[in-house]
Amino acid sequence: MDKALNWGLLSTAKINRALMKPLRASNRTRLLGVASRSQAAAEAYARELSIPRAYGSYEAMLADPEIDVVYNSLPNHLHAEWTIKALRTGKHVLCEKPLALSLAEVDAMTAAARETGKILTEAFMYRHHPQTSKVKEIVESGALGKLQLIKGAFTFTLTREGNYRTVKEMGGGSLWDVGCYPISFARMIVGEEPLEVFGWQAEGPGGTDESFYGEMRFGSGVHAQFDCGFKSHYRTYMELVGTDGVLYIPHPFKPGARTELQLTRGDEAQIIKIKGQELYLGEVEDMCDAILRGRPPRISLAESRGNIAVILKLLESAQTGKKS
Repeated sequence: MDKALNWGLLSTAKINRALMKPLRASNRTRLLGVASRSQAAAEAYARELSIPRAYGSYEAMLADPEIDVVYNSLPNHLHAEWTIKALRTGKHVLCEKPLALSLAEVDAMTAAARETGKILTEAFMYRHHPQTSKVKEIVESGALGKLQLIKGAFTFTLTREGNYRTVKEMGGGSLWDVGCYPISFARMIVGEEPLEVFGWQAEGPGGTDESFYGEMRFGSGVHAQFDCGFKSHYRTYMELVGTDGVLYIPHPFKPGARTELQLTRGDEAQIIKIKGQELYLGEVEDMCDAILRGRPPRISLAESRGNIAVILKLLESAQTGKKS
């Protein structure tokens, strides 16, 4: 029988608030605690958001035997370290994307999950939304004919000074932050890893990519092109082009309770309406299914490793000016 899993938030990051609603809505989860680097900060955050327990250090939360699941929302460069520590203290971990910043880190995290028998998965929320399943269904139905091209973008204007996203040593840069989404989406649709990639970046202060423009070539003949960045107007979309049709997805990464796709075949454009759900609910329920029912997480660690590998190759290409 399902029981209520006690969750702990590892940090007071802004993204935590997106997870709170589904954690409180599910009858299989209970938001029990939050950890910060100081007791005062943790207590203020817990008081504001009605969280029962506040921990003045990350270690203190991991030492609490009543915490079952940790949501790791720390800056990117701390994902591997604190995920491994959480696993080794007997916690399951939902780790924010990107899972890690190197393949060695991913491999160490995977080894820790295997050794401890605990669930570890990456928090790509869009993968659990009904819209994503519908897109896959349309492609696999043959409605687009032979898939040829995938295009996409995720950009916004970053205005907060001192944000970790601008610090290279903390895993900053637009490719790690938002470019990972169109890369993940394209890989999911094609169902294979790219044979080669090429990338170009506009470098900002601190050596991070403020804007990134990437291409991927897959063995099946599909090509993918995307851009991401912190200096452009807010844009998100994915477009799938085939021999017989085009599928346009206006909100691929943050679909809501009601969303639409546009399928064009010949002279006919069809609007496909989709009844969605709360964006972050799916990843919470997926975690519960994995822990309580033994189902494999929708996003495997091998798949997360593949996404990190592509990001690293794109960054290498941008540095060398060569295909990778």
